[in-house]
Amino acid sequence: MMNLLGRTDVDAGEVFVNFNQNITSLAVASSGGYSLYSLGSVDSTLDKIYHTKSDELFLIERLFESSLVAIVSQRAPRKLKVCHFKKQSEICNYSYANTILAVKLNRERLIVCLEESLYIHNIQDMKVVHTIRDTPCNPQGLCALSSSSEHCYLAYPGSVTAGEVQIFDAINLHAKTMIPAHDTPLAALAFSPSGTEIATASERGTVIRVFSSQDGSRLFELRRGLKRCVSIVSLSFSTCAEYLVSSSNTETVHIFRLDRSATETAEGHGSKQSSDDWMGYSFFRFLSKTVTSYLPTQVTDVFSQGRAFASVTLPEAGVRRMCAITTIQKQLRLLIASQDGYLYVYSIPTVEGAECQLIKRHDLRLEDHYAMDIKVDSPQTLGLNSGVSIGGAAGVPPSSAGAAGAGTGGSGGDGKSAVSVTIGVDKPSSSYASAVKGDDPVGPSSA
Repeated sequence: MMNLLGRTDVDAGEVFVNFNQNITSLAVASSGGYSLYSLGSVDSTLDKIYHTKSDELFLIERLFESSLVAIVSQRAPRKLKVCHFKKQSEICNYSYANTILAVKLNRERLIVCLEESLYIHNIQDMKVVHTIRDTPCNPQGLCALSSSSEHCYLAYPGSVTAGEVQIFDAINLHAKTMIPAHDTPLAALAFSPSGTEIATASERGTVIRVFSSQDGSRLFELRRGLKRCVSIVSLSFSTCAEYLVSSSNTETVHIFRLDRSATETAEGHGSKQSSDDWMGYSFFRFLSKTVTSYLPTQVTDVFSQGRAFASVTLPEAGVRRMCAITTIQKQLRLLIASQDGYLYVYSIPTVEGAECQLIKRHDLRLEDHYAMDIKVDSPQTLGLNSGVSIGGAAGVPPSSAGAAGAGTGGSGGDGKSAVSVTIGVDKPSSSYASAVKGDDPVGPSSA
């Protein structure tokens, strides 16, 4: 997920792009509205599920394949709207004291990240159940939420000077562990599909590490590069959890294979690799096995780090890209959604060092008339006529309300981060509950 606050890029014709939690759909927002696409047949076509003309958006998150989306607009950056796009209705909206920098959700929790606090909502009724206050300054809104309901963990930076990762149990509402992941501040975080592993990258961008989110132990250390420091934009585990993909402000996307077997089967594949790749691989393994005991720790670390399994070189550097690896029609695919308005689809090689082959490039800026195209000037709402300030009495203006979460399991605070909510008179409807559970899927619409 990208934070594109202050989006001068929109005026230049660029877009916001974001995959959902299980990489089955893509959200694309521009200055004129947003669209949702199905990725089920992306090798050949990109099916538009929904399109609406609305305010400029800079954040949009879809809940799996459901019809629920959480959106934040450029016009009201402190307000979060939860909408049922299939019904074209707004379920509720929350207003916060400061700008919303990131939104994450799964079927149990919805997380709102501000610069110095995090709000944890119960997604079933959208109540604030906990507030993490006075977090280290986080102007990029860096955080991650596991898509798993079983291991529903939240991760966020624990320091502004070092790469500390705080892991928080978002169900039982307590801190789980702190991971000293890097010497320099964090730049990217991503959970594995099961939530049991977390990948991290620092502002230096040369090394990516994977840790156990349960006890903080280091599982993998991956070398992205040696020559230059880069800004990591996207980290993502594959849906099968066997690969990790990263993109940066350079033109190269790196794919790492996570070998959990701890066996040396890679040596048996040497004959399938090119001689140059195999000689380089053997050289590093030879050094790491035979001479690391005579070298400084910093040098042995370099030799023991895993190299990219495969990579992709795109036309230009300096473009933000979101990457994902998923199985589509029984084939593993690398998807690269670019801020300049393209979705690239690549095959992933079975042999280390081989090239990823481009299968398709979709232009996300083209109009598609085979989807719903609905102009919504003022979203239809579900009885939005009751103002409730969380932590205060009904009808109390947000400016005089108490801190969010007070009396609802949230942490105490100084009253500076009040949050107000506007919802229907009744609790969220049964259709909302069905959508949260995944019983209300939405497929591509027909003309």
